[in-house]
Amino acid sequence: MGRVHARQRLGIERDHEAQIFGQGLNFFHPENWYSIHSVIGTALKLTGLYWRGNANTERIELRHNYVDRADIPPKFDGFTILQISDLHADMNPGAMRRLVEILEEPLQYDVCVLTGDYRGETFGPFDEALGMVAQMRRQLKDPVYGVLGNHDTIRMVPALEEMGIQMLLNESRALTLDNQRIHLAGIDDAHFYRADNMQKAASDIPHEDFSILLSHTPEIYRQAAHADFKFILSGHTHGGQICLPGSIPVMLSAVLPRRMGAGAWKYQQMDGYTTLGVGTSMVPVRFNCAAEITLHHLRRTPVVARGPATS
Repeated sequence: MGRVHARQRLGIERDHEAQIFGQGLNFFHPENWYSIHSVIGTALKLTGLYWRGNANTERIELRHNYVDRADIPPKFDGFTILQISDLHADMNPGAMRRLVEILEEPLQYDVCVLTGDYRGETFGPFDEALGMVAQMRRQLKDPVYGVLGNHDTIRMVPALEEMGIQMLLNESRALTLDNQRIHLAGIDDAHFYRADNMQKAASDIPHEDFSILLSHTPEIYRQAAHADFKFILSGHTHGGQICLPGSIPVMLSAVLPRRMGAGAWKYQQMDGYTTLGVGTSMVPVRFNCAAEITLHHLRRTPVVARGPATS
């Protein structure tokens, strides 16, 4: 992590809590509009929609995403990554219970990644959330890697690592099968805390190697692509959480093209996936936007030989 990074993150967190408790909120981030959260919840209750939306939060789908690329090393053809994101655990006890039930069934994967937002609020206590994360962790196979989200404090990192979650804070790890390797990197939150350091995360990755980036938010897609990452796994948007029929989000709480707000997408030569996440934020309801965990399957495709140049 490094002393400077820890001081920077803790300092920004203290400033954030001071803003909440008496000095005004940062209104550029809807997750901080706590009075608005109450208004939305009350309005949904008055219309009779709240309880249906709340019941929807416990319906978690297991989805499959196939990443077909010629630059995947042969030994990693069929390599599978389980992605779990946006638990907001203490705000979503029903969803967490359902998640544990799903994970009790045998799932076939090689590595699990957690892409941030473990607690419900952006400030305050986190012991309850960590306790619920620990229950989930007991159902997961090793290895498990994680990054922090904009709802998380860096003070959670020691407890998460004690659970056996290897936290990647602007750093990378090489995953090796026989004599071949891919790289898994993770950055700190780039949405609110702006504590990400793409250069540091990529510094140990050879240019020609296949690399995957974990980022809580997909908003840094341009930086990731130009840093030569081949695949980025993100969350944060919840797919909109409250959507119109046809899964059209009312709001994404992220600055990016809408096509990148949920599911699989591409940007230049990089593949991306934005999961809808497990939990909910602001208000514990979902409409037209089911929660999910995702199995990402890497599949090596044949290298297409180019023909001779013609004049």
